[in-house]
Amino acid sequence: MIVCAGRNETFNFAQPIGVGLIESAINLTRQCLFDKPEFLLFIGSAGSYGNHNIFDIVESKRAANIELSFLNDDSYTPLDNVLESENKMVKNDTIVNSSNYISKNFELSKQLNQYGIGIENMEFFSIVQVAREFEIPVAGIFVITNFTNENAHKDFMANHKEAMGKLTKYLEEKKIIKSFT
Repeated sequence: MIVCAGRNETFNFAQPIGVGLIESAINLTRQCLFDKPEFLLFIGSAGSYGNHNIFDIVESKRAANIELSFLNDDSYTPLDNVLESENKMVKNDTIVNSSNYISKNFELSKQLNQYGIGIENMEFFSIVQVAREFEIPVAGIFVITNFTNENAHKDFMANHKEAMGKLTKYLEEKKIIKSFT
């Protein structure tokens, strides 16, 4: 099953599940309880911490939930905050960081690259966590729309339409859309 966030990020071949960590976790859990999919593929946009360029396509099976305050030693968590899927579909080691907040401090957020965390997407951590709970293989395919800097929202808005087209084309070329629909 292909899933996406929703709102302004929808695809006619993907099931919208909600924006952010909470909406996506609730709606995906509901989906899994009533009709558990054999495989989950999350698709959507992402911001780059500096190692990926605008319109790059990034595949991942690893997700993190690390807030920027962690980098300044201003917070800690007792939770397992880096998760990985057991699937074989994706070989990329880029970790996707998720938060309900979009990073705008590039000097701070680019430090996440030191931990193998290259991009951010608001939903992916909750997708991986729900998939693990239900023992469903999961992967994500993302298109970069912006860098995590002071222009993040403006660049996201300016690049979003073209990015969604490039992501759809990538999925078509890889025959991913056909194999899931």
